[in-house]
Amino acid sequence: MEITKRFHRIIAIYFQLQARSVLKAQDLADRFDVSLRTIYRDMRSLEQAGIPIYGEAGTGYSLSEGYRLPPTSFTQEEIISLVASEKLMKKFVDPHMFRHFSTAIGKIRSYLRYSDKLNMMLLEENTWMSSPGLTFNERVPDALSVLFESISMRKTIVMEYRAIYRDQANTRKVEPVGIYHEGNFWYFVAYCQLRKAYRQFRIDRIHKVSRTDETFTREHKPLSYYLDKKESQPVWSIRLRVELEYAKYLQWDRSYYGFESEQIENESVIMTFQSSNHEQEFARWYLRFADHAEILAPESLKTCVRGIVKNIKI
Repeated sequence: MEITKRFHRIIAIYFQLQARSVLKAQDLADRFDVSLRTIYRDMRSLEQAGIPIYGEAGTGYSLSEGYRLPPTSFTQEEIISLVASEKLMKKFVDPHMFRHFSTAIGKIRSYLRYSDKLNMMLLEENTWMSSPGLTFNERVPDALSVLFESISMRKTIVMEYRAIYRDQANTRKVEPVGIYHEGNFWYFVAYCQLRKAYRQFRIDRIHKVSRTDETFTREHKPLSYYLDKKESQPVWSIRLRVELEYAKYLQWDRSYYGFESEQIENESVIMTFQSSNHEQEFARWYLRFADHAEILAPESLKTCVRGIVKNIKI
């Protein structure tokens, strides 16, 4: 059994080497939940099998340039993951990027056995995902692709961007740092050359975009650094008392509004949230189920909700 596990691990390591330019031993050890000594031993086994692996202390392992062996078969679980990933890509990326992904999947299909191709087709015919709505501006079908290219090539982009508080789009030249998906939308963090500061942008608000040949003017930190700063903004602790029978209906989207914990008390559920925009975003979400929930804290949220209700035009 141990020999079989090691064989599958070594094969998996090989495909990881094919997929990445550099792999660190510690990352492999964490991925496969084994010791560094085990990874070193697996690497020696690959080298003894004739795989040209290049290793450098402090950098990692990589395959010699140009060396590739196509996979000859996939497990049933891997085929399932391919179908799922294609459906997810169609739902969450722009049409331009999905076309490239479909081409890549097509190349993978060419290595499948006939029976595996039939299985894949059967899964595709019986898997469906709803449309996410207006995730991208239909007039800019390649926005996500341009941003990924910009980040990988370290080239600035010029875009026409309409912020939510503006009636018209204005032109910005920015240096994209990273892209992330939150709630139902794609966002990216970029250094804005106009504002001389880092800003967050929502991709569906881009009206036009193109990559330039201009290299970034500065070195940027990883995306996680800017997201951590975003998360460090002041937040408000919110407590709601929700009717027990109704609480189940909030499970689908409460995570988008800072849900933290819940506790059942008699015929109700006490829910705790952490929100950085409780007076607008959270308050308006709360109004969707206000007849089934009581605001316990803070008082400022109660005041805001009362104000919104007072201004309702019926």
